[in-house]
Amino acid sequence: MGYAIGRTMQPRIIPRKEHRVSRKQVSPNALRTLYRLRDQGFMAYLVGGCVRDLLLERTPKDFDIATDATPGEIKRLFRNCRLVGRRFRLAHLHFQDEILEVSTFRAAAPSVEEEDQEEDSPHGPPRHLKNDDGMVLRDNVFGTPEEDALRRDFTINALAYNIADFSVIDYTTGLVDLEERLLRTIGDPALRFTEDPVRMIRAVRFAASHDFVIEPAAWDTLCALSATISRASPARLYEEILKLFLKGSARRVLPLLEGSGLLEALFPDLFRWLQGNHRGRAMLLAGLEGLDEQVHRGSPLSPALFLAAVFGPMLEEAVLLRSRDGIPHLQALHEACALFLEGFCRVVTIPGRVGSQLRGILAAQPALHRMPPRRPAAVARRLEFPEALTYLRLKVETNQGDGKVLAWWDAFLSGGPTPVTAESPVDSAPAKRRKRKRKRRRRPNSPSGMPDVPVLQEIPEG
Repeated sequence: MGYAIGRTMQPRIIPRKEHRVSRKQVSPNALRTLYRLRDQGFMAYLVGGCVRDLLLERTPKDFDIATDATPGEIKRLFRNCRLVGRRFRLAHLHFQDEILEVSTFRAAAPSVEEEDQEEDSPHGPPRHLKNDDGMVLRDNVFGTPEEDALRRDFTINALAYNIADFSVIDYTTGLVDLEERLLRTIGDPALRFTEDPVRMIRAVRFAASHDFVIEPAAWDTLCALSATISRASPARLYEEILKLFLKGSARRVLPLLEGSGLLEALFPDLFRWLQGNHRGRAMLLAGLEGLDEQVHRGSPLSPALFLAAVFGPMLEEAVLLRSRDGIPHLQALHEACALFLEGFCRVVTIPGRVGSQLRGILAAQPALHRMPPRRPAAVARRLEFPEALTYLRLKVETNQGDGKVLAWWDAFLSGGPTPVTAESPVDSAPAKRRKRKRKRRRRPNSPSGMPDVPVLQEIPEG
């Protein structure tokens, strides 16, 4: 069939001497957590993406831990523990510089008879629950390490690092798939993507960020089910989309989204705008490359800046069309952004604060381009100014913006002499205000109706 159905042999155990994972690469907080669980008699594994990245000699973004301790037992062991989640009951350990996620080993979905018994049970909500479409709504059935690995999404994410003997455990074909740069689902791709549609976005993200090829059966299924992505929670989709575009591989993401049908399902307005729009596509690709360069330089990127880089050209074109119809620029901008956010939030939730920041970034562009600016110090004090300038920088670096304008602002902010512009050959010093002449009040007419005329007094002779 082309996909891993499950384990058909004993798990592959790689001893410490035969793999690249070192405790020096692991977060000290994660190590202390693993040791405490082990010392209290529990199994404790590093699991998921951190093991994958350590084997690929990449720096993990976070360290997830799985154990046979229940959430209640974890909470009793760690005073800094907070239990979260209904769909998956998790323990979050809060440290000064990071939050560790600790989960209990989970089993695969129960049988139909077990599900019926859970639904009929009077002792609280069922531990495992699916909707009519087959999407998992709740999954708190605890199991063994092997069962926990086999219920994960992809084979490369089913690897574990055992703190007891420092070995790496592979319950599927994860190590082989890592070597072949192949992204393969565990089990039937249709079942996996139906249980959790967000896995389709994760497949695109891993393929783009790790330069993997999605296994053909999984890719065909992803294309067939891409329209079902809207079944996922809009708030969860928002978080996944930020990971998709703000991890340094946004340029490689776009062709995968287009080819799979996810772009049309997630961003229908952008999909329609790109159809036959070669200039718009070039601008979008250039903006995505700019985002990736910012990430690789270590520059912070906000969600609002991501939205401006991806959707800004489309919105600015809509504003221009409205302005040609006689609508004032600022009003046209507010109308275009409101319409865009309304359509976007039908599938993906954007926090109101982020939407306001997006409008601020685009609304600040005319003030940045006015040369010389009016009261540049006041413009630079605006809350949206740093990201508005970064957006301008992205456009300049991708040959979409005016480099002279950016050079003027860079010089102004550095305190050096600002370049002379063609519009006004003066420096950035504020012009002195001209005093307005006060109008002389006319004296009222005399009672006779004739204007009063001052009487000249005679000057005595001598």
